[in-house]
Amino acid sequence: MKHIRNFCVIAHIDHGKSTLSDRLLETTQTVSQREMKAQTLDDMDLERERGITIKSHAIQLYYNHSDGQKYTYNLIDTPGHVDFSYEVSRSIAACEGALLLVDASQGIQAQTISNLYLAIGHDLEIIPILNKVDMESAMIDEVSDQIIDLIGCKKEDIIQASGKTGQGVKDILEAIVERIPAPSGDSDAPLQALIFDSVFNQFRGVIAYFRIMNGTLKKGDRIRFFNTGGEYNADEVGVLQMNQVPKMELASGNVGYVITGIKESKEVKVGDTITLRDNPCEKGIHGFEDVKPMVFAGIYPIDNDDFEDLRDSLEKLQLNDASLVFEPESSAALGFGFRCGFLGMLHLEIIQERLSREFDQEVITTIPNVSYQAFTKRGEKLIINTPADLPDPTMVDRVEEPYIQSQIITMPEYIGAIMTLSMDKRGILTNQTYLTTDRVELTFEMPLAEIVFDFYDKLKSISRGYASFDYHPIDYRASTLVKLDIKLNGDSVDALSSLVHRTKAEAFGRQICKRLKELLPRQQFVIAIQAAIGAKIVARETISALRKDVTAKCYGGDITRKRKLLEKQKKGKKKMRQIGNVQVPQKAFIEVLKLND
Repeated sequence: MKHIRNFCVIAHIDHGKSTLSDRLLETTQTVSQREMKAQTLDDMDLERERGITIKSHAIQLYYNHSDGQKYTYNLIDTPGHVDFSYEVSRSIAACEGALLLVDASQGIQAQTISNLYLAIGHDLEIIPILNKVDMESAMIDEVSDQIIDLIGCKKEDIIQASGKTGQGVKDILEAIVERIPAPSGDSDAPLQALIFDSVFNQFRGVIAYFRIMNGTLKKGDRIRFFNTGGEYNADEVGVLQMNQVPKMELASGNVGYVITGIKESKEVKVGDTITLRDNPCEKGIHGFEDVKPMVFAGIYPIDNDDFEDLRDSLEKLQLNDASLVFEPESSAALGFGFRCGFLGMLHLEIIQERLSREFDQEVITTIPNVSYQAFTKRGEKLIINTPADLPDPTMVDRVEEPYIQSQIITMPEYIGAIMTLSMDKRGILTNQTYLTTDRVELTFEMPLAEIVFDFYDKLKSISRGYASFDYHPIDYRASTLVKLDIKLNGDSVDALSSLVHRTKAEAFGRQICKRLKELLPRQQFVIAIQAAIGAKIVARETISALRKDVTAKCYGGDITRKRKLLEKQKKGKKKMRQIGNVQVPQKAFIEVLKLND
């Protein structure tokens, strides 16, 4: 066990994590030159196209240290985007050390700090690495000072590296042995293994990835999942390299996988503890934080017959992404579907994209919103996930909305624009700290609902990409929220209704009406698009009817002939409007969400 090292890589998005991981795989010859490709650990096409890591990946490397000893490294790669911080907490729970990666040209950013605090909270040994030192814009001395201020290390502790050229990779591999402690644990104790991830294979069922804290797991053992209570045979155990490598047994300190032939995804819970049936451990492992969905949206199949297929697809996705939560719901406009909870807008986009690519499921997504708490006059507390859940306004005493604390790290010249944006989003500035002369940290308290749509994109554009953003929930606060209904010819479209702050309701209603006017196809009759708060109409747009030129055949004669034909047409249009149905195309539901494009 003293020759094993378990570590993860933590960094802000785009600081070169995946590229550095490639160099580590190359230097330890885990991947042959022929199989090598950019971002080797990013399996999904989606990850490569967007240049982001979505899933944390585990891989075992072997390194011959300068002392002549061969060491086993278990590297667990992590995502850098704020939406996927849940994945990071799972990786940290399975490790003893972390490589803290900072881009020499961009300096320390918000996600780096929040992930670092997460690692320090788990007592991980931190190795600071300055990446991209080969770039012309690298500010080596300045960024080194930022790292020293942040973690209190010495300047010589910081390893200068470049994922692109391979500089410093050998130093990192040596430092892992010297600075990160070997795993502690007793191989003879009852088995205790933490499940930190799972995937679904259509031929072999659910494959669980685990880290053994105590005990030994052998092939053929009868195992039990501590929290769910299920018992299974360990048909195959092994370690994770580029492919799965079966082994006869794995001892304490190791990271590996187990195949038990489970076909039901809900039987495996990420964060559960694996133990032996005949010699169980006394208590489960407390690993990482519980996931808290931030954004809720309805996902509906385009064809209602695909409802069951969509359920299966979501269950399989949930295996691979434990932060996705869903429950069935129905809508008058869209039929049967699911109410899903996501970690943020990027997460929602990724899930939609993965459903389409991996499971061939084209879906309609309703307007995303957050979860509110309503208190009735009788003192009951209700959780409001959809606008339809909100009781009659006469019954409601108050509605509370979730507030977050956001950290924005930026350059001083963008402070004014960022403050204006945050104040527009009902933010309250609570702190302003200069980390260095050219980096300032702004702390705001603001409603979560305000950052759901476009806050991140706007922040990036006003700061030219230099501001970084991170947030965490703090509490619920009373707020004046109203339900905004969108009506087509007097009929409410429940999929488009939303809960909005009273001060923003009119502007938001106007935006949606304008957008729908552009998107809805014209019909043979007039379509009135209205935004309403209760019985009060706050915005309206009208789509005029397609008309046949009925007076074209009238030439000469009295004006009354023309008038007679137009009156007849008018009556027909009126009748048509009473019986006509306005169909909202699927494209319109998706496009309405992009209000600020």
